Amino acid sequence: MAVKSNKGVWGLLNRFEGDRVILMIVLLLIMISVLTVFSSTSLLSITTGDSRLDIMYEQLKVAGVGIGVIIGCYSIKHIGIFRILSSIGFFMSLVLLGFLVLNIRTPILRAASVNDAQRVLIFAGHLQIHVYEITKVAMIMYLAWAVDALHKKTYTLAPWIADKFRFKWTQFFKTELGLKVFYIYLPILIVALLVQRGSNSSAAFIGLVMIATIFVGGIAVKEVMKFIVAGAAAVALFAGLYATGILKDNRQAQTLVSRLTNNDSQRLRIMEQAVPNSKEFNDQREALLQPTGAMLAIKQGGLKGKGPGRSTQRYIVPVMFGDYMFSFIIEEYGLWGAIIIIVLYVSLFARGAIIARNCNSAFAKTAIAGLVLLISGQGFMHMMVNVHMLPQTGQALPMISHGSSSFLVFSLAFGILLSISRMVYLKVQKEAREAGPIMEHHDEVQASLSDLDMLETDQYDTDPDNLE
Repeated sequence: MAVKSNKGVWGLLNRFEGDRVILMIVLLLIMISVLTVFSSTSLLSITTGDSRLDIMYEQLKVAGVGIGVIIGCYSIKHIGIFRILSSIGFFMSLVLLGFLVLNIRTPILRAASVNDAQRVLIFAGHLQIHVYEITKVAMIMYLAWAVDALHKKTYTLAPWIADKFRFKWTQFFKTELGLKVFYIYLPILIVALLVQRGSNSSAAFIGLVMIATIFVGGIAVKEVMKFIVAGAAAVALFAGLYATGILKDNRQAQTLVSRLTNNDSQRLRIMEQAVPNSKEFNDQREALLQPTGAMLAIKQGGLKGKGPGRSTQRYIVPVMFGDYMFSFIIEEYGLWGAIIIIVLYVSLFARGAIIARNCNSAFAKTAIAGLVLLISGQGFMHMMVNVHMLPQTGQALPMISHGSSSFLVFSLAFGILLSISRMVYLKVQKEAREAGPIMEHHDEVQASLSDLDMLETDQYDTDPDNLE
């Protein structure tokens, strides 16, 4: 019998102890990313003056760093390390979002505007840090820690505040509801409000993912529903204030209403009244180009697609390589390409559910479920925007769309998934080794097999009168 080699690529796979399905999914997504970024960035190369090969090499570098992040996380063998780091997730998100909201500028780190909104931090003069991408993963890990801390009663800050500042309202933090408010509900609300200052869609998506995470973590359905109702009421109030004219000059309100109503005729009227090639004219033109070009790409791609490198909409849609990558994939690879992408994200969701079900720790279960919901949820939201089922949100296709910050953050998420899946794998293997054999005695099994052979060769006396 041939012995499996422990050398080369197959040897690495044989020694891999994490979930191999998730490993194959992330490797396929990375390969698809390099291929599609190279082909979809024609307009970007014209704008920046770089060749598409230069952009592809840059994507390869980012992919290499991302793989390094995945390997680094996978190498962590103690879940306690993730738990400790996760406890500061809310604080880190608060600091980064605070830089954006307060428009803080230092020689090393400063807030910058993207699409007329403070969304990124510039580090050391040139490196862009997309804060919302970091916040997504940081808050999921923080909520996993918070849910686990509430289950195990390992929290310390809220009781310390209650004992240190003996006001009536601080004593509320000693109650069960007060602890949930302090560690879960307030952080979710604060982060959602801070993100909303820059992006309505990002605030809605991050808020929904956070709510889904705590729901999986064991928070009661009634309490989760209160959050959903409160969020819906806030959106309705926002829209109502805009309709009455109170917020008619508010940029956030204008963006929200235009995307919800998807009023293309209104954009055309604005273009007709604006000065050609003015900022107002170009903004409306770009807003029309993106969804229209994306739908054309899907229609022209059809079943078989145009073939690699034959896209035409990549020269028209400004962010085809980012917000409309799914449309680009359909244009070049057809419906079959779309099916492959869908299968990968569905498979990730399914494997994540299996891993979460085998986790004994509330922290591990909540972290796995939250990260899988984030990745697959953002993937499907991206697809639904591309096919005009949802308003524009500006969400990238995870691990495929062009963008270093998003790619590296999702690499971190996959690394955590693989690391925790490794711990689950080792647990299952240990249980299998400790479990007793189904058949207790080998000699009894062998004797039974011998009896079967004798029966088949008529060596047994089958006369009923001779049977005891």
